[in-house]
Order: sequence, then structure tokens, then C-alpha cells
Amino acid sequence: MIINFALTEEQKMVQKMAKDFAENEIAPYIDQDEENHYWRREIFDKMAEFGFFGFCIDEEYGGNSMGWLEGALVIEQVSKVHTSWRMAFNMQDWGTALTIQKFGAEEQKKHYIPKFVSGEYVGSFAMTEADVGSDVAAMKCRAEDKGDYYLLNGHKMWITNGTVCDHGLLYVKTDKDAGAKGITCFIMDYSLPGIERNAIKNKVGLWASDTAEIVFENVRVPKELILGNVGQGFNICMQQLNGTRLGCSAGSLGLSGACLEASIRYANERSQFGKPIGKYQLIQQQIAEMKMEHAALEYMVYKAAWLKDQGLPNQMETSMSKLFGAKAAVHAANECMKLHGSFGYSNEYPCGRFLRDCKQFETLEGTSNMHTQIVANAALGYSPNRV
Repeated sequence: MIINFALTEEQKMVQKMAKDFAENEIAPYIDQDEENHYWRREIFDKMAEFGFFGFCIDEEYGGNSMGWLEGALVIEQVSKVHTSWRMAFNMQDWGTALTIQKFGAEEQKKHYIPKFVSGEYVGSFAMTEADVGSDVAAMKCRAEDKGDYYLLNGHKMWITNGTVCDHGLLYVKTDKDAGAKGITCFIMDYSLPGIERNAIKNKVGLWASDTAEIVFENVRVPKELILGNVGQGFNICMQQLNGTRLGCSAGSLGLSGACLEASIRYANERSQFGKPIGKYQLIQQQIAEMKMEHAALEYMVYKAAWLKDQGLPNQMETSMSKLFGAKAAVHAANECMKLHGSFGYSNEYPCGRFLRDCKQFETLEGTSNMHTQIVANAALGYSPNRV
């Protein structure tokens, strides 16, 4: 068997384009946007102009004719510069546009997908509630069938782009007694009356990513906003998550790489006892561990993306990359902080931001506990490794 690990020339160009974009368009605003907890619309618009929201989307709906691996390469480079901005890909592309492409009626595809890809619509997806996280089937936000419309009441929590989104996927209970089979997905219109959105500012990290609590009070939702069929929402949600989890994995790869590069640079610049600290064995051990974990994560992320591009079973591999990505990013950020000593604890270096942002990967898109269960059940044969 021949295994070729080389990127194609086109993939290298995409990778470099994303790297240059992140360094030129995102990096200059990091300090300002972190300090102000500010989501910058002009960066979002430029990402759309560069075609960043069109991966895996058919060209007839505005897609860029590229797939999962190319998307992962771009997310990695963006996250490496500022991890907050890796969130945009899932909100626009793999979380909203791609899910509508898979499950939507043709008129929904033609209307919504081009607008998410172009950035005309700012997207989101909402499933989490204040007391409902991993147990998606236990959600309480409810929409009652009133004949011509659904009457929506309840709230959602920790919703990325929650205060800035125009439209997005909303998962709610339409049959409170049917468990997972009672969930329906709507392509929610956030201009409808009865919606209150409150920004969440007291987050540990992701300070340049918008996050909100959304409250729905007697919101009349037109039936044409249903995605797929009534009661199909849980299946739609699980398939969506298997895509957005790769975006999370690629983001952890970017942050892991940022920590590694910052640590190597500092180890060569900082001298103690007459030589660079990189010459000392314990510092070398830190660098070596970070390097090995980053390389292993790179393989996992790229393999999961490749499997998706081939249409092969990938749920286990995607969860493996998500689970290991969280461990690698947290470990790399912690080691980076320690290696920088007192300077790591100051805002002169990005170590604090790395450490704040890394913890997201243990929670978002499924907790590490949930991904451990997914990997173990697939490995043991208790559940299939789905496409």
C-alpha cells in the first residue's frame, strides 16, 4: 500500500492564502478585539470575499469547489493566528450551509446557502440550553403546532454569533413526549418578533467571538422554515455535528501549532546561565512533547478530512481528532505558558490568550467525555462508524 502525505499544489496555495489572510487581515486587530471582546464584521466580510465559507458546498449554491481537507487547512491557519475566528467557518459553512444542502428543499437551498456562503446572512446554530448540553434529546425549548405556524417558547444558551446572526439552525422540541424523535430543526429567522438576545461577555476565552443567550417568547415561526421533516431534528443535528467537529479539530491543530512556534521562538531567544534555554534538557522535553502531539494531531485531522472527502466512514476518526485535539491544545498552551516563565503570565506574549482559548476544545461540539464514548463504542463494535 502506498501512502502519499504530500499536499497538492492547489492545497498548498489554499494553505498559503489562508496564512497570508490571517496574518494581514486578522493579526493587526487581535489585541484591540481581545480587550474589547469585539466581533469585527469587516473581518467576517473579507473571509466571505475570499471564499472561506464555501467548502463542501456545490458550485450552483456559491461553493468554492473544494472539500473537507482544504477547509481544514484554512481553519488551521486562521485559528493559528486568532482562534476566535475559527468559529465563523462552522456558523456559515459546515454548520448551516452544508446542513441545508443535505436536508433542505430546493427552494431553501437556493435562498439560504448562497447568502451564508457570501456572508450576506450571518449564521448560527442553536441546540444548547442552560441545563441541556450533551443530552440533546432533553432540550426544553418548544414549538407548538398552531396550524399555520409554530408558536416558539424557551431559551438557548452559549450560542455563537447569537447577537449578530440573521438566520441559523434552531433545534427545538415539537413533541415534548417523544424524546429524540420529538426534535425538529428550523432555519430560524431572527428578525421575528418575540426574540431577545443577550450577549455573554464573562467568558474565559474566545473573546473576539460573539456568544449569547437567546430567549423566545411566543414567537410565530412559519412552517416553511422547517428543515427536513418534523421530528427529524435529532438526526439532522447529529450529522451536522459530525461535520462541525472537524472544524473544531482543525482549530485545535492551529492553536497547538501557535503554541509550539511561540515556544520554539522563545526557547531560542531567551538565555540563562550563558546559553539559550532551548539547550537545556527539560526545555527540550517540553518542545519534543509538543512537537510529537502536534504531528499526531495533524495526521488525525487530515485523515478525518480525507475520509470525509472520499465519502468513507469517519465518525470515529472525526471524534478521535476532536478528542485528541483538545488534549494536545490544552497541553501545548500550558507548556507554552510555563516555558515563558513570568513573561508567559504577562500580556506582552500571547500565552494567556492561548491558555484561555484552548479550554473551549474540551467542551464545544461535544465534551471530551462524549467523544471518548463515541470512539470507544465504535472501536468495540457497539455502534457503527458512520459516514
